[in-house]
Amino acid sequence: MQKRKLGKSNLEVSAIGLGCMGMSFSYGVLPDKKEMVSLLRAAVEHGVTFFDTAEVYGPFTNEELLGEALSPLRDKIVIASKFGFDLTSDPRGMTGGPRLDSRPAHIKQVAEASLKRLKTDVIDLFYQHRVDPNVPIEDVAGAVKDLIKEGKVKHFGLSEAGAQTIRRAHAVQPVAALQSEYSLWWRKPEAEIIPTLEELGIGLVPYSPLGKGFLTGAINEDTKFASNDFRNSLPRFTPQARAVNQAFVDLLAAIGKEKKATPAQVALAWLLAQKPWIVPIPGTTKLHRLEENIGAATLTLTADDLGRIESAASKIEAQGNRYPENLERLTGR
Repeated sequence: MQKRKLGKSNLEVSAIGLGCMGMSFSYGVLPDKKEMVSLLRAAVEHGVTFFDTAEVYGPFTNEELLGEALSPLRDKIVIASKFGFDLTSDPRGMTGGPRLDSRPAHIKQVAEASLKRLKTDVIDLFYQHRVDPNVPIEDVAGAVKDLIKEGKVKHFGLSEAGAQTIRRAHAVQPVAALQSEYSLWWRKPEAEIIPTLEELGIGLVPYSPLGKGFLTGAINEDTKFASNDFRNSLPRFTPQARAVNQAFVDLLAAIGKEKKATPAQVALAWLLAQKPWIVPIPGTTKLHRLEENIGAATLTLTADDLGRIESAASKIEAQGNRYPENLERLTGR
């Protein structure tokens, strides 16, 4: 597996990481825990060194899973986790939106609890999960700076933050990486965020790089999700929206056919080709999908390929908002 550095931070990770949320949260029926332990260890054997979790995934059970699976391999991997929610409320935000809590004292409490669940003495990358408008970002950055001085955290990250927030945080404690949704069908970061990251030397970690499974080609307008699958609440996943958005999958499949690659591999290779400091974190609960995703790191898209994708994609307008309003308003602050 090729390695990449997240901006100027010297935090080196595998070119493709693994988003672990779906192993404990959000996508309907939960997979068997023993199988997920095996999958996480198989990922390390396949060269993946970058694993993404958060206290809110479960809540708590995802960090516990990673602690059980990866603590014996701790010296080979980089673990990213997140803080910023009040988990005494409804963490999934299905009843009006999740409550945020990035008060410095709370950040430090979350760090201590996450360290125990992850069975480690340091979190490699600690993200603010969503910007809290009630806490100055300088205070948030200062709290993580304290944790770094104490040796409990190595690097500071932000998630779904706006450009001005990124600049203000970076002035207090250098931001190693921004995690935000970015894929061929969600390109809003290109307008302001990516230029800001390039200027400041901050890495980008795209989550949902495969459009929450849609860009793999395994979902169509007739797909039925489990009743507790959170995609049921996403405007972009209504049957009508999926019918229109299928054009993105058809484009990826056409390029893939020429390259002997899958739509998912083309989607990930496209992201890798955008900047050398972009590290996508596709999630999966299946070994064959893990191997498929990893294969994207060896797929080279030529300038001609990228030009054709750009030309065709510019003619497709994605249908449906990516989140319902109560969750979308937590992004881009």
